[in-house]
Amino acid sequence: MWERFLPGVGALKRYERAWLGGDIVAGITVAAYLVPQVMAYAVIAGLPAVVGLWAVLAPMFIYFFLGTSRKLSIGPESTTALMTAAGVGALLSAAGGPEYYAEVAALLAIAVGVVCIVGFLARLGFLTTLLSRPVLIGYLIGIALLMIVSQLGKVTKLHVDGDSTWREVLDFLGKLEYVHWPTLALSAVVLVMLYVVAWIAPKLPGSLMVLLVAAAVVQIFNLRAYGLAVIGEVPRGLPEFRVPDLGTVDVWTMLPYAVGIAIVGFSDNILTGRAFASGRGEVIDSNQELLALGAANLANGFFQGFPVSSSGSRTVLGDAAGARTQVHSLVVIVMVVMVLMFAGPVLESFPTAALGALVIYAATRLIDIPEIIRIARFRRSELVITLATAAAVVIFGVLGGIGFAIALSILDLLRRITRPYADVLGYAPGVPGMHSLDDYEDARPVDGLLVFRYDAPIFFANADGFVQHAMRAVEESETPVQWFLLNAEANTEIDLTAVDALDELRAKLERRGIKFAMARVKQDLYRRLEPTGFIDHVGRDYIFETLPTGVRAYANRYQARHGRWPDGVPREVVEP
Repeated sequence: MWERFLPGVGALKRYERAWLGGDIVAGITVAAYLVPQVMAYAVIAGLPAVVGLWAVLAPMFIYFFLGTSRKLSIGPESTTALMTAAGVGALLSAAGGPEYYAEVAALLAIAVGVVCIVGFLARLGFLTTLLSRPVLIGYLIGIALLMIVSQLGKVTKLHVDGDSTWREVLDFLGKLEYVHWPTLALSAVVLVMLYVVAWIAPKLPGSLMVLLVAAAVVQIFNLRAYGLAVIGEVPRGLPEFRVPDLGTVDVWTMLPYAVGIAIVGFSDNILTGRAFASGRGEVIDSNQELLALGAANLANGFFQGFPVSSSGSRTVLGDAAGARTQVHSLVVIVMVVMVLMFAGPVLESFPTAALGALVIYAATRLIDIPEIIRIARFRRSELVITLATAAAVVIFGVLGGIGFAIALSILDLLRRITRPYADVLGYAPGVPGMHSLDDYEDARPVDGLLVFRYDAPIFFANADGFVQHAMRAVEESETPVQWFLLNAEANTEIDLTAVDALDELRAKLERRGIKFAMARVKQDLYRRLEPTGFIDHVGRDYIFETLPTGVRAYANRYQARHGRWPDGVPREVVEP
């Protein structure tokens, strides 16, 4: 039982010595990439760059014990950093001013932790199903655009104002004549170098290498004399445990932002964790991940951090470098502690323009062009969902975009359920079984028999549509219909409204002299229909467990009446 809630300890008990080399190399590699990245994410969140390093320690340590993924890299991440900036910015007016920024960010991390732990206790892990793949891709596109806009001021040394993304863009465009050209030039060079290093040597810690080169150039050539800004003084040592002032901001005002960050962070954890667990014998427990993420954020709030989730890029890097277990995260922690204790002077010389360029680089990596093309090729409606979600995030902000994305996913699901594919079945020469007449040009229906399939559960939202589709199929039949046989294999769920619709269809058909029958009726469906009296209305002799038995029953009655088998029915069906 204790291993269920502390899976990291169980994994450590079964740790093999042969894995240690890979975990050490992966930990050093991830740390080299992580240091400049999390500093940039702290800047996105509106906090000093060193807070990004502080926000690595407690989450990684806690996830080592509570997490169910062997590869996931926990810590500051671009999406949650941007959501933190949006949330803290909106809450600051109630908190009293910018001097409370760090306090509110820490409180927001605690609130996110509490939301996740409540979700764990309520076993709400299933909520990740509300975010479809197209929605997540569109959401990442929107986040990428927000990240790029958030860095326009840093890469040009302009003061950009605006209470919305499009106002910030307009304000930026209006101030272009005041661009600080040395800052813009350095940003452009750093951005190009990041792409070049990623292209030439993708396994190297390119971000750290480029930022170190940028810092060295600024120092050697005294570029600060030209107005280039650097990070400045970095506090030495580790973060201290401190209880934030709970009275700084109203809890109920903070709750919507905490819920939004928790949903997105948790979804990111699950999707990334499952991607790396696939085919490797790992099981990602969604409810346990809620506990791990909640505890990580809760602890981070008490160590002067801000909300965190998982990083796909760092997870990919660790996997490529040979990570076998979460022991590689312990190596990352050791490396970050060494940086905080001894590498302060190096961090202080990092130019803010270079960090801004790094954020823009990370943002462009979130836009997955091949995946967008794949979605477009699969279904146009899902491409519309992707683009609409991206637009919603940009127009309405992060929280509004999340709500819009979930609502859009549910509406699309309802659209597909209420407007499913409906078809008439027949036999095609040389093809076993019955198939849609639309799928085979030479397929033909059985004379006098209309076999109808409706590819969705029938319930109140599509019951009328079901009746309309069925009656249209009868009216469009090339030959007079004697039997209407409903193939109920896809109708696994039904409600009382749907039962009434079935009975309405039966009555309409019988007024036309057409017998209503059902095939592929599973026991669960039969047990739901029986108490309503519908089975008695149809007649138990007209409810069939399989499609061939239904067709055979019709053929036998046809043969008894006409003295021959109906056209279009294979001999193996009537003479099994």
